[in-house]
Formats: sequence, C-alpha cells, structure tokens
Amino acid sequence: MRVEAAPFSATKMAVAYAVISILLAQSLSLSAAAAIRESEFGCYESIISFGDSLADTGNVLLLSPSDKKPHGGLPPYGRTFFHRPTGRFSDGRLVIDFIAQRFGLPFVPPYIGGENGELHGGGFSKGVNFAVAGAALDYEFYEKLGFHNPHTNVSLGTQLDWFKRFLSTIPDGSKKYLERSLVVVGEIGGNDYNHPLEQGATYEVVKSFVPPVVDYIGSTIQELIKLGVTTMLVPGNLPIGCLPVHLTQFKKSSTVKDHDPKTGCLNWLNKFARYHNKLLKKELNRIQELHPQVDIIYADYYNAAMRFYLSPDEFGFDKKGILRACCGAGGPYNYNASAECGFSTATCCDDPSLFASWDGIHFTEAAYRLIAESLFDGTYTTLQMTSIICPSISRHAHVYEY
Repeated sequence: MRVEAAPFSATKMAVAYAVISILLAQSLSLSAAAAIRESEFGCYESIISFGDSLADTGNVLLLSPSDKKPHGGLPPYGRTFFHRPTGRFSDGRLVIDFIAQRFGLPFVPPYIGGENGELHGGGFSKGVNFAVAGAALDYEFYEKLGFHNPHTNVSLGTQLDWFKRFLSTIPDGSKKYLERSLVVVGEIGGNDYNHPLEQGATYEVVKSFVPPVVDYIGSTIQELIKLGVTTMLVPGNLPIGCLPVHLTQFKKSSTVKDHDPKTGCLNWLNKFARYHNKLLKKELNRIQELHPQVDIIYADYYNAAMRFYLSPDEFGFDKKGILRACCGAGGPYNYNASAECGFSTATCCDDPSLFASWDGIHFTEAAYRLIAESLFDGTYTTLQMTSIICPSISRHAHVYEY
C-alpha cells in the first residue's frame, strides 16, 4: 500500500511563507547592521577627550598618591569589564569607551603618565584623554566662595593647556591629526554644581554658576577650533535629580510635590540640569554660526538617560532599584556620603546591569552603553556622527582586541 503525503494546505503554506519572510528580514537586517558597523571603522583615526569623571579613563588616578587613591582606583570599580580598577568611575566602560569601540579604535588612554611619550611610538596616535574628575571653572573660583573639590584642582583650562602641549609634540604638525579626530568635549560642568550642592550651596547660588560655566565651555570650544579641530561632540548635563547622592541629601527637606510622580526624581534639580543644557545649546548654536566649516554635535545625555527612569523595565533595569546605587552603604537610595563605594563599609550588588546608578553619582556600564548607543542612531544628537559628518578616510581598519 502506498502512503501519500498529505496535501500542503493553504494555511501551512502561509505560515511557512511568514517564517521564511521573517528569517530573510532578520538576515538582511543583520547584514545591513554589519555593513554600517564596517563603514564606521576608519571614520575617525583618533579620539580626543575632555571632561570630568564621566569621561576620565585614569588621569585622576595617575595624579593621585599611591596611598590616597580616588574611588575609581579601588575595588569594586572596574569589576564588570576590566575586572580591576582602572581609574574609571564605574563598574566597567564609559561612553567614551563605547565610542572608541564603535569606531574600531583602542580605548582612549589617559594623558597623564604618557605625556612624555608623545606620538612617537604611537602612544597617542589613536587618541588621548585629558578628562579628569574635576570642574570646568578654575579651582580658585570655588575656593574663594568656600567650596572645595575633594578629588582634584584640575579644571577644563588645565586640560586645554595639556592639549596644547600635546599638539606641540606631533612630529608632522597637528593639522592632519586634528582633521581626522573626533573631539569629545564633556560631559563637563556637573562637578561645578554637584560639589557646591553637596557642601550646602543654595539653588540660587548654584544657578548663578551656570552662565560662567557655559561661557567657559564655549570659549574652550572656540579655542579648539582655532587650533584646528573640525569635529566635536559636546554632551549636555544628565538628569541630576535622579542621582542617589542628591535624593539622599535632600530627602529630609523634600516633599512629595518635589518629586516627579512618574520617576521619583527631584523636579527642581532636573529643571536645573535642563537650564544648563538650554544655555549650552544656545552657546553651541552661536559658535556654529560663527564657524560653519566645523561640525558641532550636541549630545542630549539628559533625555537619553531619562528613558531609564521613565521605563526601567524596557531597558533591562530593576524597576524597584532604578533610583538606588548598585554599590553603597544602605539607606533608601543605597548611598551614604560617609561610606561611599570603594570603602570597606560599602557593599556591591550582585548584578550591576540591573542598575542605572553605580555608586550614587556615576552610572553603570549598562547605562553608559545605552547612552552611547543613542548617540549613534542619531536620536539624541543634533547631527548623526556616522552618516552625516564622518570624514572620508580610505584605509583598512585595524580591529583592536579589548
């Protein structure tokens, strides 16, 4: 007896067609993504970074005495990716690290410790990081007002001086080097506000710092343009009203009305961050009009990060812990100024990727990754770094092992 195959019904054919279509679409999507990634390799030949502890890849650690290491030089900092402290104020990589990886470049090395090596031997040929856990304005400005930066007296002006010194060491001149470099200016300015707030400054006093801070960032950018920089990424301030450090500090003095009912963040501090960003964008637009030949990209860190607090589940964060630090010493937000992360009395969560905040002040690698990815898809930048302003550099990209 011959057994005949059952006829392939129209329903089964439709299902099979749908499955094949999905697989083809996924295949094409992956191929397109791979092509985009490959085209980004070689987009820039180096990355130059300025900023504070959100971008510092080791400068403040190298500036510190071996017996007085900053938090970023102590465990459990660096545990997620590097598996050791590197001077980064996070459990792993920062936004600047993800930018470097996206462009197929090595991690941007700190300037301190290699400043005498210059470009000879290729030490800084692929990038250099001047960012330090400091402020934009000079140390003396705050000291005269009674405020103190506990980490360093390095300002944005100091970083600019280091940069000029570095340029003078480039063997063949700096013009070509700068034309093929992405220069990241920031985030910078956060510590100009955070330290005074932590030390008792009123809202009105700290708000008065914003115009001079923004003006100083603007004058630094104009100086960079004079020196030959052609492409800059300038991030704004983050939603500081969502940081455990401030939520803890102002817990007793805050009322229910002071908090956003959707996120739990402090409204007045986030309003302050938006004020800084408003003035910064206005200044960047003014400079862009003066220098149309230069590409200035504003990076909206504020709204890129606010997504976590509005929809933590959507981004893989623990909804109950979105306002808590992964590493800390207890309390409603797991932050204690007298027992910060890195101290023996602080403990660390099992899985930092479930938290947006690492130590109550800085973000986790998981949060930084999401912020970095938002810059590349153009959602939170004024220009797309890859498809619009990527310079034409024909060379075979070197794939670096991280």
